[in-house]
Amino acid sequence: MRTSPMILVVLLWCAGLGAAAQFGKISILFETLRASYGANGEVALGLVVSIVGMVGLIFGTTAGLLVARIGPRRAIVAALLAGAAMSALQSLMPAYPLMLASRIVEGASHLAIVVVGPTMIATLAPEARRPLAMTLWSSFFGVTYTVLALIGPYATPTGLFLGHAAYMSALAAILAATLPPDPRRPPAPLGNLLKQHAEIYASPRLAAPAMGFCCYTFLYVAVLTLLPPETPATQRALIAAGMPLVSIAVSLTLGVRLLRHMSAVRLVQWGYAAAVPGFLLLWALWGNGAGMVAGGFLLSAALGIVQGASFSSIPELNQTPEDRARAAGAVAQLGNLGTTTGTPVLAAILASAGPAGLAVAATVLCGIGIAVHALQRARRAGQ
Repeated sequence: MRTSPMILVVLLWCAGLGAAAQFGKISILFETLRASYGANGEVALGLVVSIVGMVGLIFGTTAGLLVARIGPRRAIVAALLAGAAMSALQSLMPAYPLMLASRIVEGASHLAIVVVGPTMIATLAPEARRPLAMTLWSSFFGVTYTVLALIGPYATPTGLFLGHAAYMSALAAILAATLPPDPRRPPAPLGNLLKQHAEIYASPRLAAPAMGFCCYTFLYVAVLTLLPPETPATQRALIAAGMPLVSIAVSLTLGVRLLRHMSAVRLVQWGYAAAVPGFLLLWALWGNGAGMVAGGFLLSAALGIVQGASFSSIPELNQTPEDRARAAGAVAQLGNLGTTTGTPVLAAILASAGPAGLAVAATVLCGIGIAVHALQRARRAGQ
C-alpha cells in the first residue's frame, strides 16, 4: 500500500526527534552520569555530550556527499539501526572509553539522519505544502528537548537509553517498509573530497542556507543556555520552558504563512531583523523578570522564523536531490559550528561586557546573517 507523502514527512520528522534525543538524553542525565564517569574529569564528562556535535562539525559536508552516493533510504535506515544499537549498549553503562566510542558512532548516526531528513522531505512533500513540511522538520530539536524536559525528572539512565533504542528500532522498521526505494543508478564517484567541499562552499546556492543558519545556531543555543540563569528566580522556569515553545509555535504558524508570500531567503533576513529589538529589550530591561521574559520571547519568535525559513531555503535554492543533500550536509556542518562556538563566546562577552556587550554582539550576528544572504543573492543574480 502506497503511503501518503505527508505521512512520510511526519515519519521522517519523528526520525529527527530520535536524532535530537541523541543529544538530549545525555543532557538531561548529565548529573546522574557524573556518578559513573565524573572521575575522568569535567572535560571528559563534557565530551560525552559534545562529541556527537563534533562529528557533525568535522564530517557534515562529507555526509551530504555520501548520502547522495549511497541513497537516502538506505542511509537513514542504517543510521537509525546504528543509533538503536548504541543506545542499547549505553544502557549497560559501559566503561568510559566504550561509552565515548559509542557516542562517536552515534554522532555519525545523528549526522546521517539530519542530512537525509530535510533532503527526503523536500523531495516527498507536495510543492504547496513544502514550506510547512520543511518548517515542521526545523522544529525537531525544540520539540525533543521540551519532551525530554518533561520526562527527565522521572527517567533512569537504563530506562531512557532502552526507550530510545526501542524508538529508533521501530522507526527503522517503519521507514524501511514505507519509504520509496532509492533510485537505481550507478553511485556518483566521490572523487576529491576537499575539492568537493570547496565547490559546495563556493556555490551561492549550496552554501547560502548553511551560512545563514550558522548565525542562528550561534545565537539561539547560546541564549537558551545563558538567559535562564540570569533571569530572576520567579520567572526563570517560564523563560526556560517558554522560549523554545514560542519559537516552535511561531515558526509553524506565522512562519509558514509568510513563506506563501515571500521567498525563504527573504524571510530569513526579516527574521534576523526582527530579533534585534528582542536583544535590545533584554539590554534595556536586564534584571527585570517580566522584561527579560518579553525580550526572550520576542527574539525566540524571530529566530524561530529564521529556523524554519533556513530549512525551506534548501529546496528553494537547489532543485535536485543530490544538491539538496549536499546543501543539507553543509547546514549540519555550519550548524554544529555555531552550536559549538556560540555559547562559550557569548558567555565570555556577557561576563566581560555585560548585557550591553551581549546585545551588541547579537545585533552584529543578526547583521551578518542578513548580509550573507544579500551577498549570496547578488552572486546568484550574476550567474
